[in-house]
Amino acid sequence: MKSILSLTLVALLLCAACKESPKTVASSDTMSSKEVTELASSEIRIIPISHATAVLEWEELTIYIDPVGGADAFKDQRQPDLILITDIHGDHLSVETLKGLMTEKAKIIAPQAVADKIPTNFTPQIDVLNNGDSKERFGISVEAIPMYNLRKEALKFHEKGRGNGYVITIDGKRLYFSGDTEDIPEMRALKNIDMAFVCMNLPYTMTVESAADAVLAFQPKQVYPYHYRGRPEISDVAAFKKIVEAGNKQIEVVQLNWYPTNSN
Repeated sequence: MKSILSLTLVALLLCAACKESPKTVASSDTMSSKEVTELASSEIRIIPISHATAVLEWEELTIYIDPVGGADAFKDQRQPDLILITDIHGDHLSVETLKGLMTEKAKIIAPQAVADKIPTNFTPQIDVLNNGDSKERFGISVEAIPMYNLRKEALKFHEKGRGNGYVITIDGKRLYFSGDTEDIPEMRALKNIDMAFVCMNLPYTMTVESAADAVLAFQPKQVYPYHYRGRPEISDVAAFKKIVEAGNKQIEVVQLNWYPTNSN
């Protein structure tokens, strides 16, 4: 009799624990311990697709950054809730990819130059943000940051005001995606960035040295080199890491696989 009562008490206590902490308790038959930990910590998951294209996951929210490469590039990903597009160039905007994805429930945030190139059937989904504008969607804040070239010989690639970098605030964390830019004053003036995704390739954006110098100016907690496809001598991520760590050991340089072997 006593053993029956003891078992009943344990069951009741476990039930109470489930009600108090629904995110940290899960059946071992349906979820691994690693998945339980990720669910409980509500971490932002970064999935590099290729070059400038990424997927962000946070709880039930999925964000696509510059989705290109065709629908097959996203076949293993969740459907997007939010799509951010930085510029009109083909490595950032692909109308074919947008048409192939399941985007019915998604909002699309883009500058006017990008919105002008997207078919009109997407118009109800588009929020136009130009430099300095911000918008809140799905409980997160998106701020449009300028992105442009400074060098005279590169001004034709990205003129000021056409494209956007973005600062995304998710659960108190601030993520910066630079888009195609050089080390502009607006980047250097950024504050309280937790994760910075910074481009580095010539002739379209900037050198490793310029990218590292800008990062040392705004001091994110972590920096993720991306958009660095190009000649190895001018897109040397190892050199970038060395410069950043020599300048500030508190900044963590995180290298993800942006160029899988089957990528073009």
